[in-house]
Order: sequence, then C-alpha cells, then structure tokens
Amino acid sequence: MAKLFGFSIDDKQNKSPSVISPVPQTNEDGVDNYIASGFYGQYVDIEGVFKTEHDLIRRYREMALHPECDGAIEDVVNEAIVSDLYDSPVEIELSNLNASESLKKKIREEFKYLKEILDFDRKSHEIFRNWYVDGRVYYLKVIDMKNPQSGIQELRYIDPLKMKYIRQEKKSPNGMDDGYARINAKNPSEFSNGPEFEEYFQYTPSPNYPSGTFSGAGKSSVKIAKDAVTYCTSGLVDRNKNTVLSYLHKAIKALNQLRMIEDSLVIYRLSRAPERRIFYIDVGNLPKVKAEQYLKEVMSRYRNKLVYNAQTGEVRDDRKFMSMLEDFWLPRREGGRGTEITTLPGGQNLGELADIEYFQKKLYRALGVPESRIAADGGFNLGRSSEILRDELKFAKFVGRLRKRFAQMFNDMLRTQLILKNIVSPDDWEVMKDHIQYDFLYDNQFAELKESELVQNRLGILATIEPYIGKYYSTEYVRKRVLRQTDQEIIEIDEQIEDEIKKGIIPDPSTIDPVTGQPLPQAGAEQVPPGGMPGEGSGMEGMGADTMGMGEVPQEPDLEAQAASIDKQYTKDTKKAEL
Repeated sequence: MAKLFGFSIDDKQNKSPSVISPVPQTNEDGVDNYIASGFYGQYVDIEGVFKTEHDLIRRYREMALHPECDGAIEDVVNEAIVSDLYDSPVEIELSNLNASESLKKKIREEFKYLKEILDFDRKSHEIFRNWYVDGRVYYLKVIDMKNPQSGIQELRYIDPLKMKYIRQEKKSPNGMDDGYARINAKNPSEFSNGPEFEEYFQYTPSPNYPSGTFSGAGKSSVKIAKDAVTYCTSGLVDRNKNTVLSYLHKAIKALNQLRMIEDSLVIYRLSRAPERRIFYIDVGNLPKVKAEQYLKEVMSRYRNKLVYNAQTGEVRDDRKFMSMLEDFWLPRREGGRGTEITTLPGGQNLGELADIEYFQKKLYRALGVPESRIAADGGFNLGRSSEILRDELKFAKFVGRLRKRFAQMFNDMLRTQLILKNIVSPDDWEVMKDHIQYDFLYDNQFAELKESELVQNRLGILATIEPYIGKYYSTEYVRKRVLRQTDQEIIEIDEQIEDEIKKGIIPDPSTIDPVTGQPLPQAGAEQVPPGGMPGEGSGMEGMGADTMGMGEVPQEPDLEAQAASIDKQYTKDTKKAEL
C-alpha cells in the first residue's frame, strides 16, 4: 500500500493459521475485477448492448434523457429524497446501538459534520440521482496527511467514467495457486485464509477510449488506496459478465421498443395521412420506351403544384418530381378500361395509441414505478391505507430498499471519520456498524396515511395498558415498545416537556394527584374538605370564635391510622362474605 495514493486503515483480523480455504474472499459490493499476468479481462457482448463499463454508464445516462424515463427516475428520486424546510433529508438513528450517551452524541456530531462537507441537505437530490442512474458513486476522502487525527477535510465527487475498482491476486510464497496444494500444504500458515488480494482504485483524469476499452496501463492513471475512496454500488451485479448494473438496466429493451414504436407511428401517420390519387394512363399498343415517355409527358402536364413560402408569404406554381406522399401514375395497356383516376384513402386508425400506452406501462414496470403514475389526470385516493393499490405498496418497499443501499455511503464515510479521530477502533466499528441505522424523511402519501393509522392504534393500546403501568409494565417499556419512540425522540420529548413546564404551558406533574387529577395542597396550606368550610368535620364545631382566634393550628389527620382502619374493616367484610 506504500505505493498507492491516499491512506489505508490497518484493520486486518488475525486468524488462526489452521483456518484455510481454497476459495478466495469474494467482493459482494461489486464485481471481481482481476488483473493477472498483465492482461485485463473484458467480456465482449455479442448482442451489442455494451462492451465495457464505460459504454454501459454512457447508455444509462443517455436513457435518463428520454422524457418517459426521466419522469420515472424523478418519481423514484422524489420519493427517496424529501427536501423539507425544517428537517434534514436523512438523520442517523442510534437506538439499537449499545453505547454510552456521550459516544452516541459524538457519532451524531460527526455525522452532521459529514453532511455539511458533503453539502447533502442542498445537493441530496443530485447525489441520489447520480447514484441511481450510474449504478455507482465515488467520493475521494481528502485528509491532512500530516495531521490525520483531524479527520476528513473534504469529500470530492469523482465521475465513474474516470474510476475503476481493481482486485489483483497476490502471489503465494511458493508460487502455488492450486486449492489442493493449499489445503495439503505442510505449513498452512504460509497460505493463511486462501489467496490474498490487493484492492485499489485506478483513477484516470482524462480517459481516452478509442477502442472502447479502459486504458488502465496509461501513464496518466493514478492508483488510489481503497480506504481513501467511498465506493457505493446499486447492489445489482451481473455475475455472468462481472459487471455492476444500474436500476435502469432492466429498462434498456423496454425503452428501445418504446422508441421504435413511437418512430413507426410517426412514419405511418406521415405516409398515410393524405388522400392520394392513382392515375391509370392508357398507353395503347405503344412500346415500353414510348409508353414511359408518354406517361412522363402526361405527368408533367398535370403536375402543377402550388407552393407556399412561409418566410416571404408568396405562393408560386412549382413543378416537382413525384413523391411517395403524393399521387401515383400507372400505365395501362390496351384492352383495359382506359384512363381512370381513383382515390387512395388515408389512414383509418391514426388515433389509436394502444401500442404506445402498452410500451409506456412496460417501461414503468421495468423501472419499478407504478403504472398508475403515467396518467396525468389520475388523482390519489386519500382514504384508508387499506384502499391503497398494491403497486404503491410495492413501490414504497422498493424505495426503502434503495435508501438502505444508498446509506452504505454514509457508513463508509462515518467509519473513516470515527477511526481517524480515535473515537472508535476498527474492531469496535465492526461490532457497531450493524446497529447504526439512517432515518430518511418521508413524504409518501401512503406512508403518511399508514403512519396516522399506526399512531391511532398505538394510542388505543396505550389507553388500554395505562392502568397496568407501574405494576406489570414500566414507563420506559411502554414508550419504546408501544409508542415506538427512539432514544433520541425520548430525550427530545423530555426536554420539550420540561421546557413547557417551566413556561407554565402545562402543569407540573408533581403538583397533580395521580388518582383524582386534582392539584395537591401546597405545604402549610389549610385543607378544605369538599363541600364544607375550613374546620367542618374536624372536631372543632363546638369551639368558639375566641378559641379560633388563639392562633392554634389544627392538627392534620393521621392518614396511616385511617388507612389501617380501612384495611381492617375490608378484612372483616371479606370474611363475612366468604361465610
């Protein structure tokens, strides 16, 4: 790695020498691009769809410019990335992470910093669209090599046409590459866990593709360490051709068919729109040459055409050659019906667009977008979530999978940032990464309807379970399991409640009787029995006014004695009932 540009994080796991395997570690994020013996392997597509990744990315970008395809892409991107005036499109979620609050706070701060240098709140739509169309995204993590503890300084976008991910197999110490030799070796430690690979990125600032191949051996290419680049793919891989695909790949054939059917419809309408005449000219017994000459004379005699010049506004009589969109002139021999003029009718089904609509729906199905979104006049049913079409439900799940895959870009950036700043170690990150989630902002009408119904159901369950809080269920359990509040939401809600209590918006719960809901008497305040004046029922009825004026403080009733008396009476009544 010393010869590579950038930096590398050493996080190799020490495995037992006896753990060996003839199968190499695969790259599940992308493709297994191997360079062996100085030759770079490429797959040649006989059908002509693509030859290299370079051609494939260019085809995806060309498809994205088609109006129907662009509309479908915008539907996907607008559902996945929601721009709001107050909220960020994505936030980090650490409820499932078993860590201290101080560590969670640092992780949230670093994630916020990464979004700022990425300018994600402003460019989120463009970033997600580039990833969705190209099927991959590259970002160079720029750090201060003299002070790496300061973390990532800048994130620079790299065009996928200029980057190539390379995996090159390292030669074994004894030069043996056979799996059988590795398993039966006398010293298994020499082979560790199968063949090792050197992984890096190859950057070409000005790629030149005269023959459609990636000129990886050019002098202008730069090798960049794997940890210095954030690499996120679509997750779709053609294992036969070892190529990363975009979500637009399934729509290549559907889009080509739609283009051809549209072009054929235009050609048919232009060729069959006018009503043309057919002139059958009687040439008698004239020889072929003279018959053709006679036919041309007749054509030139009657083919005067008025032409309108839109620039000058003039109308002139112009003589032009015969066109397929105009009249037909056919000779007829002697014995026929003589000269005849008939009319060829125009197209009868020019208004039918069933074929176009079929291929439009097929294109939307290939892109994963509901067909109902094609119609511009189609409204959305704002009823219950049970009335939503199945296509919308599938589309919501599809967008959720896209978000989860796209979030791997944040995971890689956050890993580098936390390790460089010594917040976590590489081993700790391997344990933590599966418990870090990302919460995207939702703006789907279906999601909103479903969320409102879920809130109503949760409040109904809360009302049912409320009498058992403190006996069978704890408040924290109810807030997390019933109301589904995250740790961050619990902290924010508690802070808001405390702030509203201080402002007097809501009463202090400590001054409210949980049984009756009435305010509790303040310390030193005189108790007033319900329905009476002070002193009524307290054994002071026979005392005169002079006694009340002596400044004596009435004694508070003994609550413990009253409770004991009530329990004793309850026991007696229970025994009588049993008898």
